[in-house]
Amino acid sequence: MKVVQSNIIELCKQNNRKAQLQLYNQYCDGMYCVAKRFLNHTAEAEDVVQEAFIKAFSKLHQFKGDVTFGAWLKRIVINKSIDVLKLKKQRLVELEEVHLKVVDASNDDKWLVHDDTTLEEIKAAIDTLPEKYKYVLLLFLMEGYDHQEISDILNITEVASRTQLSRGKLKLQHVLKHKSYGERY
Repeated sequence: MKVVQSNIIELCKQNNRKAQLQLYNQYCDGMYCVAKRFLNHTAEAEDVVQEAFIKAFSKLHQFKGDVTFGAWLKRIVINKSIDVLKLKKQRLVELEEVHLKVVDASNDDKWLVHDDTTLEEIKAAIDTLPEKYKYVLLLFLMEGYDHQEISDILNITEVASRTQLSRGKLKLQHVLKHKSYGERY
């Protein structure tokens, strides 16, 4: 019989290994996919997932239940992934706020991709973009975070998040239009 989610979490807080394994098995594949979107190497993504679960289980007393456990864990995985990238000296480039302009959201109707474009092609194209655009695009388009959450995760302003998303979309659209994901943009 399957234990209710909140009961599993309570058992995990009591260091019940079976409950922890059940929670791990429930979320490990999804969290691996999240980590893989940020990290190109399978081993790094696997390490991030393991570290995220270790941190989640050790900090489970801080989980208040105001979001789902999956959303809470996903945030840990994303933060760990970004930490790995920073350690690899792939620093996020922060733009000075003086050079940023707030982009009008009405430009979104120009955001079109050919019908024959596959998800794999889009992912490959995103991977060619400069990191300052790639991370914002991944967090916004793939993970569904809003600009306030992105600014917290990447330690940038909301204005920078909006601007980098807009510029990233333009660059992504250009790459997809020219189907040049084999080369770095």
